[in-house]
Amino acid sequence: MAASKSAAAAKAQAKIRTANSLETFVWQGTDKRGTVMKGEQQAKNANLLRAELRRQGITPKIVKPKGKPLFGSAGRNISAKEIAIFSRQLATMMKSGVPIVQALEIIAGGQKNPKMQKMVDGLRADIAGGSSIYEAMSKYPVQFDELFRNLVRAGESAGVLETVLDTIATYKENTEALKGKIKKALFYPAMVIAVAIIVSSILLVFVVPQFEEVFKNFGAELPAFTQIIVNASRFMVGWWWLILLFLAGTIIAAIFFFKRSPRFQHFIDRMILKIPIIGQIMHNAAVARFARTLATTFKAGVPLVEALDTVAGATGNTVYENAVKRMRDDVSVGYQVNMAMKQVNLFPHMVVQMTAIGEEAGALDTMLFKVAEFYEQEVNNAVDALASLIEPMIMVFIGVLVGGMVIGMYLPIFKLAAVV
Repeated sequence: MAASKSAAAAKAQAKIRTANSLETFVWQGTDKRGTVMKGEQQAKNANLLRAELRRQGITPKIVKPKGKPLFGSAGRNISAKEIAIFSRQLATMMKSGVPIVQALEIIAGGQKNPKMQKMVDGLRADIAGGSSIYEAMSKYPVQFDELFRNLVRAGESAGVLETVLDTIATYKENTEALKGKIKKALFYPAMVIAVAIIVSSILLVFVVPQFEEVFKNFGAELPAFTQIIVNASRFMVGWWWLILLFLAGTIIAAIFFFKRSPRFQHFIDRMILKIPIIGQIMHNAAVARFARTLATTFKAGVPLVEALDTVAGATGNTVYENAVKRMRDDVSVGYQVNMAMKQVNLFPHMVVQMTAIGEEAGALDTMLFKVAEFYEQEVNNAVDALASLIEPMIMVFIGVLVGGMVIGMYLPIFKLAAVV
């Protein structure tokens, strides 16, 4: 028995060494009908790949090693969207009965991002060597967060990994769609305002000084509004470097303290929640993430206290994160979830009541999924309404900023024309 186990382990290690020694080749050839075909494939050497292509009915014309990137480990970083797609692909293949090692090999072959391909190959090699999926994913904590790994561990322990992976895939897709919606709503006005400020700065630095030279020849006193613009232009021209340093320093300091100081991060998150309209969107988004994450973990069989501990970091806001941690402490000493929710005084009444009904009926995950769907829809509707509201407000802002500057420059000319 021991000899057979050691032989199996040696065979698995040999497979891993063989997989790691493969090289990626780019090939081009023609099939039996003369159609030009091309692709990428891993092989020990070019001759073996040519033989494999001929076996498939393809006459190889070009077979060469794939060129290495100019800057070493190329490829963009692995995005959350790619992890969501990976989860869906793996769930679909495992539900179809494809062994996990083979499924990971297929997924790796279809990746365009080299970093993603390398990570999936690493997962495949570890699992082929005898590691569990949880252990293999634990080597990539940035890509597979604590929530993802805990769900996988629960699925492996319960023997329902395919179902759990499908649940994770749905969770990731919904979460990324919600994040994308919010980012899209905030990105457009931020970019328009930034462009308006840049245009105004260009006018102050390059255009207004030309008008100032013309005004000096008038020999008359400038209108107050024009004088304000001229003074602003002089300040910009003389101290532009100080302004840039101040802005850069402020941004860097804000990012530094936001990442390093929990109190500063909590302060910013609390302020965001108080912003009109946007604050309500962030409230609803946090509630939606809380409900979907807790429902997903609870459905996967993770104990409730442990689930709440994992959920806290997934809300996306430190105010809600601290509230969920207080809920976890209350639940750990015997409180029901709905009572713990009521104590933190942060969740809407409807969420508390639906949680209470779910606990009474023994269907907490089902109720929480319904809460998540409702608040995700609320976020979608609010974002659409915000986009409709912001467009005219942005036009007014640009008109006042740029138009006011232009009018201020022409006021002396109008006065001069009136005198003449």
